[in-house]
Amino acid sequence: MPTRLSRFTDRLVTLSKRAVPGNPAPAVKKGDGGYADWVIVVIHGLREYLDLPYRRLLDVLHEMHGVVKKMNLEPSELPDFTSVCARKQHLKMGIWRTLLRLSADLRNAGDVQAIDATGFDRHSASRHYANRTDYTFRSVKTIALVDCETSTVLDIHCSMKQPHDTQVGRQVLTRNLNRLQTVTADKGYDWDDLREELREADVRPVIKHREFSPLDTAHNARHDDDIYHRRSIVEAVFFALKQRYGGTLRARTWFGQFRELVLKAAVRNVEIAR
Repeated sequence: MPTRLSRFTDRLVTLSKRAVPGNPAPAVKKGDGGYADWVIVVIHGLREYLDLPYRRLLDVLHEMHGVVKKMNLEPSELPDFTSVCARKQHLKMGIWRTLLRLSADLRNAGDVQAIDATGFDRHSASRHYANRTDYTFRSVKTIALVDCETSTVLDIHCSMKQPHDTQVGRQVLTRNLNRLQTVTADKGYDWDDLREELREADVRPVIKHREFSPLDTAHNARHDDDIYHRRSIVEAVFFALKQRYGGTLRARTWFGQFRELVLKAAVRNVEIAR
């Protein structure tokens, strides 16, 4: 019977080949060809899943012939850990987002989706680097769109600054309208324009109003409490992500941290898929 690691690797290899544009390339080409992009994506996914530093991960993979075979490689053909690190930065963000979207499609979504925000700590940086890159905040603001039936992360957005939830929330929701049926969110997403845009797309918004008038109170009283309180599932998903894959981002660059967060979400989706 296949182990959990074997099943995870099979799914990850399949999704990684689909996430990379074009037909799947050979795992490795001698000479200038190098390693296929999908191989690099798989190795990074395994790093998150096994929670190992890059150097240690490659040492372990040398002893895991069955897992390496799934990448169409021999243990002696595995890349050096420095190549794995460098190639991650070169892969376009679209590949990682496509991987997340494909991983979310592994399970059928339910009728209710929820959106909320949290912060992931950033790896400590030198004062010189912080000043040079405007490394102002100690955490990355992260907004996730989650399916309440399956706890699958449908989309995730990261920001180095502190934008208002309504602005980022609108961006996340509008690019996922075809996946939404009923959206629940707290008062941080109270914006009439957002509600109207969702209704025009036949999506039911269950978003609490900030109570500035009796009319706002009346609107809140009409909400289905059972649906509204399902937004807590997003908080549970954030907790699970931090507990399982760590609450501190290891990448030093802001774009590397974006990739790391998207990858964490995709790996979790693959791991919980049945």
